[in-house]
Amino acid sequence: MSAGASGPGYRVVAVSDYAAALPALRAVREAVFVREQNVPAELELDAQRDPSCEHVLAVDADGAPIGTGRLTPDRRIGRMAVLAAWRGRGVGDALLTALLQRAAELGWREVSLHSQASAIAFYARHGFLPQGPRFLEAGIEHLGMRRLLGAANPVDSREAALAALQGVIAGSRRGLSVYSRELDPGLLDRPDALAALRRHAVAGGGVRVLLQDPAAPQRALAPLIGLAQRLPTAFEFRAIEEPVDQNYPSAYVVNDRDGWYFRVLGHRFDGETRVDDGARARQLRAHFDPVWERARPCTEYRALGI
Repeated sequence: MSAGASGPGYRVVAVSDYAAALPALRAVREAVFVREQNVPAELELDAQRDPSCEHVLAVDADGAPIGTGRLTPDRRIGRMAVLAAWRGRGVGDALLTALLQRAAELGWREVSLHSQASAIAFYARHGFLPQGPRFLEAGIEHLGMRRLLGAANPVDSREAALAALQGVIAGSRRGLSVYSRELDPGLLDRPDALAALRRHAVAGGGVRVLLQDPAAPQRALAPLIGLAQRLPTAFEFRAIEEPVDQNYPSAYVVNDRDGWYFRVLGHRFDGETRVDDGARARQLRAHFDPVWERARPCTEYRALGI
């Protein structure tokens, strides 16, 4: 095995000898998929394809296996599993990052996966977008997801827009900037979007929102306004009044790192997104900041009772 990323109490290694690592890989996968999720052992084993895959393994400080994942020859990520006692400690993120890095080293232009329904937000944080309808696999609801490597990912549905938004929010250190026409009904009022924004705010992050039409979400009692009233130090709204700014046709959300989701036409959800493009993120922040300075504070939102 070759060394890779590490975290508190664990490290992720690339498997160079599949036969030697097989007992460790199976120990994790059988614990998670077979015993915990009741996946039939013959489905999980996949003995025909497994040897031709590239595997990563997370081990604790004593070298005991705690998580794993693989890249298949058809450019899919699969068999992502972390022991229950280690979940919520960054092991899954480290495994997925290692797999994405390996895919890039192999020159792959894209990777896909089948996400369990409960893990969709996890993969969205890493730039994956949904593809197609949900389906059952081994008796568990799944959704196909895809990510382009080193390129902008097309957003072509409302579900993909929600995943793109979640990815940008999750990738923020502390700052998030939203340029919107009227708080994007159907996106910024979705429960998953509001939950992501709330987590960002509770963790100490700030959200600046520029609006071309602040009256419309006020009339609609937009739930984001209510959330902002409950967390007033985290959210700030400003209304665009300069004619040149009012004529801007696009909309976007950009974080203070490398993530962005841009829509050429602000009243539509389709657009492009990346979680790892610092140059484009800087361009969007450079556009946002002077418009923010010219805009007026939405004091009417603070007085709205909802």
